[in-house]
Amino acid sequence: MNEHTRTDGLSEAPTLPAVLERAAPRNERMAGDKVECNACPVLCQISRGKAGACDRYANDDGRLVRVDPVLLLRRGQTQEATLPFGAEPTPGEVFVTGVGASTTYPDYKPAPFIVSSQAEGVDLVTVVTEGIFSYCSLKLKIDTDRWLGPEQANVRCRGEVIGHVTTAEYGSQMLSIGGVHHLTGGSKKEGRVTCEAMELLGNQQAVELAIDGGASLVVQAGRAPIVGGVEEQRMRVGCGSATIGIFARQFHGLADEVVVVDDHITGVLTEHQAGRCLAMRPAGLRVRGRRSTPGRYFQVANPGTGWGGTDISDPLSILEPPDADKAWPGLRLLMVSTTGEHAGWYVLDEALQPQPAAMPAAVAEVVARIGENCEPSLTTVLFVGGAGGSLRAGVTDNPVLLTRAIKQSLVKVTCGGAPAYVWPGGGITMMVDVSLMPARSFGSVPTPAIVAPIEFTLRLSDYQALGGHMGHVRSLAEMLAGGSWHPDGAPTQRRWLAPTPGNPWPLA
Repeated sequence: MNEHTRTDGLSEAPTLPAVLERAAPRNERMAGDKVECNACPVLCQISRGKAGACDRYANDDGRLVRVDPVLLLRRGQTQEATLPFGAEPTPGEVFVTGVGASTTYPDYKPAPFIVSSQAEGVDLVTVVTEGIFSYCSLKLKIDTDRWLGPEQANVRCRGEVIGHVTTAEYGSQMLSIGGVHHLTGGSKKEGRVTCEAMELLGNQQAVELAIDGGASLVVQAGRAPIVGGVEEQRMRVGCGSATIGIFARQFHGLADEVVVVDDHITGVLTEHQAGRCLAMRPAGLRVRGRRSTPGRYFQVANPGTGWGGTDISDPLSILEPPDADKAWPGLRLLMVSTTGEHAGWYVLDEALQPQPAAMPAAVAEVVARIGENCEPSLTTVLFVGGAGGSLRAGVTDNPVLLTRAIKQSLVKVTCGGAPAYVWPGGGITMMVDVSLMPARSFGSVPTPAIVAPIEFTLRLSDYQALGGHMGHVRSLAEMLAGGSWHPDGAPTQRRWLAPTPGNPWPLA
């Protein structure tokens, strides 16, 4: 089974035969020892001891069971566990997530769990489901100055195109992975590889990628990216110009000129406004590239994995011959990158040529300060999904009312209990940081499509007003009391987990 459905160590999980295989999709004729699952349009006919194509329903001796336990967050929980039905926490300490809840896609019937609870004296309802997302993608923010590839270049996994390079941001390279065109618009292999990569990344696992005309890299949510086999250490403190501005006073008196090499904006201290404010003497050093404003240069070199995200290994290669009327023998020159990982100290000789020299301790201290101000490199994985279509019908008979209620801030949207940001404009396009979600939150179906938990929490009175499925509301206390109350009749197993540190409590 995939990561999403593993139940290793969960003593309350359904007892299934040792060999658990995937069932074939629905045929017109069904043998008597099979059970049909109608949780989705695949309508798997599942033989005894096998699981459906989604790995989330199985045939246990002629009985349809859900393989995944439902994940409940509990305030004060210190470790993952599956607890017996007795000695339960009070309802105010518990939030039912969509992880393991299964789905009712297409939602011609109410969501798997519609749970009523009370928080701070307010009657609430949480509609809990796992959405099947074809319209979804991952946005990867990779903290690195290294050049990963040109914008719009294909991103590949196992040779298949699964996304593209998008616009770089401040100190980070950005990738867009997945999307409906890769999941369903290409070949079967492209869709399958895209779905598998998205599921792994969503579940905070490592994936190896290759960019056409660019780098190979390994990315994992919450971990430093590995670019070309080298693990990144630092996210730059700023562009070359910003680095000049931040540390100009600290360099003043220690160096006669400082050049901060950067693929985007290389800074030159004595020309820069910071140097002028300090009344520094013009050094007469000339930098290759396109001059922007004084002390700021674009395109000093090609993008790459060298100094400051350029393709250079020798910083002096970006310097033109100095202005003999301004430069002088003995001029002290520091060349440094935006992370401080590369630095060189030079002194101009009688011919005004920079010669390597031992870096003074005071200068090395400022270079170290640049590194100190760089945050650790991380890969951030954001899941973006369109929670529209029939998913809303599992919440209400009039889906547009749910959309409007979300835009009016009457509904809190969470994913596995993690806060989700809902984009402005039409529809319910939500975005969530996967590192804030419980482990193994994501699954997949053979469509191919991603399965992700989603919860809608609102006041009970508002839920009734938007046409919610009031007849299917069950109290959290009833769930905690035990028994099977899932609409499909399958036994309800539960798994407890502490909320992710830093996440707001979903019922607050």
